[in-house]
Formats: sequence, structure tokens, C-alpha cells
Amino acid sequence: MNDSPKHPMKNTNARRNRKIVGQFLFFLFIGVFILIAVRFSYISIGKKVQNVNLSAAAQKLYTANETLKAKRGTIYDANDQPIAEDTSVYSLYVVLDKRQVGLNNQKLYATNKPKIAKVLAKYLPISEKKALKILSPSKGTPFQVEFGTAGQNISLATKQKIQSYHLSGINFVQQESRLYPNGVFASHLIGLAQATTKDNQTTLTGSMGIEQAFNKELTGRDGSQKIKKDMYGYQLPGTKQKYKKAQNGDNVYTTLDTRLQTLLETEMSSVQSQVKANSMNAVLMNAKTGAILAATQRPTFNATTKAGLGQIWRNTLVQDAYEPGSTMKIFTLASSINSGNYNGNATYQSGRYTIGNQVVPDWNTSGWGNITYNKGFSVSSNVAMAHLEQQMGAKTWKKYINRFHFLKSTNSGLPGELSGSIAFSRPIEQADTSFGQGIQVTVFQMLQALTAVSNNGTMMKPYVISKVVNPNTNKTVKAYSPTKVGTPITAKTAKAVRKHMEDVVYKSYGIGSDYKMSGYKVAVKTGTAQVSNGKSGYLSGDDNYLYSVAGMVPANNPKYVMYITMKQPHLGSKTATQLLASIMKPVMARALQEDSPTTTKTTKMPTVTGSSVTTATNKLSKLGMTVTTLGNGTKVQKQSVSAGTALYQDQRVFLTTGGTVSLPSLTGWSKGDVVKLAQLVGIKLTVNGDGYVTKQSLKAGATVSSGSELTITLKQNK
Repeated sequence: MNDSPKHPMKNTNARRNRKIVGQFLFFLFIGVFILIAVRFSYISIGKKVQNVNLSAAAQKLYTANETLKAKRGTIYDANDQPIAEDTSVYSLYVVLDKRQVGLNNQKLYATNKPKIAKVLAKYLPISEKKALKILSPSKGTPFQVEFGTAGQNISLATKQKIQSYHLSGINFVQQESRLYPNGVFASHLIGLAQATTKDNQTTLTGSMGIEQAFNKELTGRDGSQKIKKDMYGYQLPGTKQKYKKAQNGDNVYTTLDTRLQTLLETEMSSVQSQVKANSMNAVLMNAKTGAILAATQRPTFNATTKAGLGQIWRNTLVQDAYEPGSTMKIFTLASSINSGNYNGNATYQSGRYTIGNQVVPDWNTSGWGNITYNKGFSVSSNVAMAHLEQQMGAKTWKKYINRFHFLKSTNSGLPGELSGSIAFSRPIEQADTSFGQGIQVTVFQMLQALTAVSNNGTMMKPYVISKVVNPNTNKTVKAYSPTKVGTPITAKTAKAVRKHMEDVVYKSYGIGSDYKMSGYKVAVKTGTAQVSNGKSGYLSGDDNYLYSVAGMVPANNPKYVMYITMKQPHLGSKTATQLLASIMKPVMARALQEDSPTTTKTTKMPTVTGSSVTTATNKLSKLGMTVTTLGNGTKVQKQSVSAGTALYQDQRVFLTTGGTVSLPSLTGWSKGDVVKLAQLVGIKLTVNGDGYVTKQSLKAGATVSSGSELTITLKQNK
């Protein structure tokens, strides 16, 4: 019997295979170990994985970086009242996804849509029906819904009122915003700052007016802070906080007087509502310094609500050039006197004047006969001015146009200022410019030139900024002061021109008698110009004129200059002169009443909506306000002046209480206050005269409502 294995070769092969596999696994393990060791060594030395710096990533994970937002600078009026300042607004959204559940099964989605719709309709500009429709989409259930513009720009006060109902699902997102507490208030001049997003950072950027011109100064520099934290978010003990303070933007102080600006806005709105002019401008200026005290334009917009913003973006005080018409005659007369060519008692034949084969017509085409040049100015004769231009000579007249700085920017610093233009090649063109046709000017150019007449020959640059202050150091970065820009005429000439402007108002044949003011002599020049068709001619029709007026008070030594333009109004029963006078006279009178406009005491309007009528009345009376309640309710539903608005002493504030409205006694009221009352109630108002109310067609105590008709008669106080 043979004891040897039957298959010795198989056993040998198996052992050899196991050995090979074992060696392979051993070396594979060693290789993997070496690879891992090399990889860890690389990471530990280079501290990078797939080009990601692990050290930096760890730092980021355990470091909290927080941006400290800088505040945009505030824009103030002449009395240090804010007219543009930073605030926070909120956007609203409602979560609908029923999977959104918080701790203790708290429902974070909308559980009572009808109640939410009712609350939103109460506090936001949206109907209950529309809000409910948005909350109940027909297809699917989105995670959340928003409410368009109605759910945006919500104030903190409104947010808190909505939150007081404790309705689940309602959420708010805070956003940077700009607050313009006075609403319609030199809106295009002040401008707008709107939120812009870049690199996931939202900042406010000026887009027109002073907000744009001083955007660099107003914009601050954000700060930051960094802290080391543990995995739970707490600051690690022994670590220091890195802190870089935010630098708030500079504050800009203007020359605007809130009391005068508010009145000007009211009077402009009153006229615009009557004539629906294509455009209007009005500026009140310090006659000696060139400081702008009040300025506005129509169309305009409410800077708080943005209502009307789409109508026009241009600041027409500097961005529109137009043919000024007869107000240009002020400078023709001044140039003629100053150059030694004027003989006011000499006569000429009015009505028509032929230059070459062209005719210069008077607005009164039949003329006034053979009259003196003195009378020619008072009746605004084009022929008189054409003669004066011919007597001076085109070269001398052009020299004075340049001396008055027409055809040249005033360098106001406001965006987009124009320089104007002139057609001055042919003799007829040269004559046309003497009565304000064929030359294009801006409102600021006219104001600047007018200061030469009001300031006894010394021409002052119009300005609206008084200083820029760094709020971080409280130091003035830049101060603006009255700037002399030339002396185009002598003091003697300026006084003579003002005397001729008085004649426009007070001579029996003068055409400016509507501008008479009680207690003060007024120097005025009116203007009427055809509106260019944009080509080589003029538009036809009764509505295609630009009416203007330049006034100075008191005439012998002016404190104030006012310039108003009204382009393409639809005139009714009132003349353009009557309408422009209804703006100029009350604003001039208010300015003259203020002994020191820059130190007028003002206070801010508090929130009285929701208070009892008694509480609100007492509160406002203590602040020196005149309170008028509209309705017989017991609680204030609306206040006519927004919270935070600067109030002047004795300003009338209307409180709407609901219920029946009884007409108060209007005797002694200003036109502006009656216009505001009419707007609030919806009364159709007819105004006769200027000054203060002496008669009213509806008796005091009469019930009034939307559609009621009221006629008031006003007279100047003697």
C-alpha cells in the first residue's frame, strides 16, 4: 500500500497561490497606507484639499463676520429739520407650505387666510378680496406668496400693527430705505436715493437732485466685526473681537425754509389743479445772497409714496432750457441804460417794426400809438425792445448777454445743468432776443441774472447748499457762502431798472397791477412767450404760451426775488397774471413776515392717529398748532400732516375722525388752508381774490361731503 499523497502538485500550487495573494494584499495594504500617509502629509503641510484652504475654511466656520451698515447722511433744511433721512421699511410675505412647523409643533404657515386677508386690507393698499385670492392660489400650493407693491415699503408702525394680531404665516423682510417726511417738498431738487444691490450688498444710491449730486458725500463706509466662536456659536473665551467702526455719510444742509417751501407747494398745486399746465417752475431766492429759500416744479412727485414719479425725472430748474419771453426785457433795458444808450422820454411808433423784410410785432398788434420807451417797458412792448437793441448795436447787446452769464452754466452742482443757446446771426434774430425769443435760458440762469438788478449791480450765484458736515467728527467738511460772479451793471442802473419794474405795477397803463401787495412796493416784470415747435417755428393756439413773472420786494431795497414760469396752461376765467400773482403774493408776504427765516422755530409732527380727538387736540395745541377736526367721530382716523414732518408755529393741522363733516367758519383762513380742506373732503372749490377769507358761500356748520360746492372770497389784510 502506497502512503504518499495522491495529488502532491495541487497542494503545492495552493500553498503558493495563498502566499502570492497574501503578499499582494500585504503590499497593497502597505501601498494604500503609504498613499494615505503621503496624502495626509500633503494636507498637513499644504493645508489644501481640491484647492480649498482648510485653514481658511476652518477659520470661516468658526469666525462670525458681520457687516456694520453705515448710515447715509441726512439732508436738512435751513432750520436743521431733516427732509431726507435713513429709515427701515419692510416687505411682507405669507408662508403657505403646511410642512413648515416649528418647535412644539408650532404652525409657521397661514392657518386663517380670511383673517389675514382682512388684516392686510385694513393696513395695506389692497382689497380683502384680492388679498384672499393671492392667499388661495388656484394651482398648487407654493411655499409662500407675496402681494406686489402693496406688500412693499411697509413702515415699522404698520408692521407692528399687523403683527399685533399674532397671525401665523406672516413674515417680514427688513430693507434699507430713505424717508422723505414732507412728501411733495422740492422733490426734484432734493432728489431720490433708492436701494441698489451689488455683490449681495444693498446700499442707497442717489438717482436725482441733491441725492445724486452729493451721493459721494452722503454715502458712508460700512464697518465690520469678527469674533471667534465655538460650534454652538458662542464667542471663544480668550479671543479678541476685531472691530472696524462704520463711518456714517456726511450730512448736507440746504438753504430751504420749510415754512416757505410748504406754502409754495400748496399754492403751486392750487394753480396747477386749475390749469393743468404742461410744466411750471417757481423759486423764491434771497435777493442779496442768491440763497434758494423755496423751489418747486410741476409735474412733481411725492417722495414718500413715489406717486407721480413716472411723469418727469428732469429737474426743470436746471435741466430745461426755454425761451423766456418778456422777462428778458429786464436785461435789455438794463443793458441799454448801462451802455449809455437809453433815453426813456424819447418816443417811437408802437405796434410794428420792420427789420429788413421781417416784422417785429407787439403783443397788442394795433399798438399804443407814438409812446415813450418808459411806457413801452411798462406795457411790455416788443417793438420798444427791438429799437433799444438796434440803438445799442448787436455787438454791445451780445456783450451784455455774456455779462449776465446767459449761455453759460451757473455751475450749481446739480446733475444735468444746461447752458442754453441763442440764434444771433441775422438782424431779426438779434432783435428777437431783446424780448426773449430766439434765446434759450434755464431758471437758474434767470435767477442769477436777476440778482444783478436786486443786489445793486453785483450778480450772485444761486445756491441751495449751505454746508456739508461730517457727523462722525461734527466738523464742517465744506461750507458754501454767497458767491459774487460778476458786476454786469452799476448800482445806479440797477435802481433805475427796479423803478421801471415798479411802473409795470403802479402806472395806470402798466400790465402788472395784479401784483400789488399791501404794505410793500413791488417791482415786477411779466412775460409771455410763444412755445417753440422744436424746429424753426412756434406752436399755434391760445394754450401754447409760456407765461412768466419776475418780482422783487421791497422794490427800493429788495430782500426777496421770485421767479415763476407756467408753460402751456389751459386758461379758464382767470388770466395768467392773476394765476401767477396768486402764487407769488402769499409766498412773498410770508417771507416778509419772517424776521429771521433761518431761525424760525419748528417742531416735528407727532403720530396722533388712533388717539382720541381730545388727546390729539391737546397734544397739538401744546405744540403751537391750529387744529381743525373733520367729522363727529371720537377717534382720529387720519392726520393731514405725516408724522415726523416739520411744523411751523400756528400751522393748521386737520384731523379726520369719520362721520358727518360740518364746515367750520373759514373767516381769516389762508387760501392754502382752504385748498387743503377742500382736498381732504372732496369739495369743489372756487376762489375769488387773494389774501385771507372774508366770505364763504356755505355757512359755518353746514354739512359737507365729496362733491359739495364752495365759493370763498379773499382779500389782503390792510
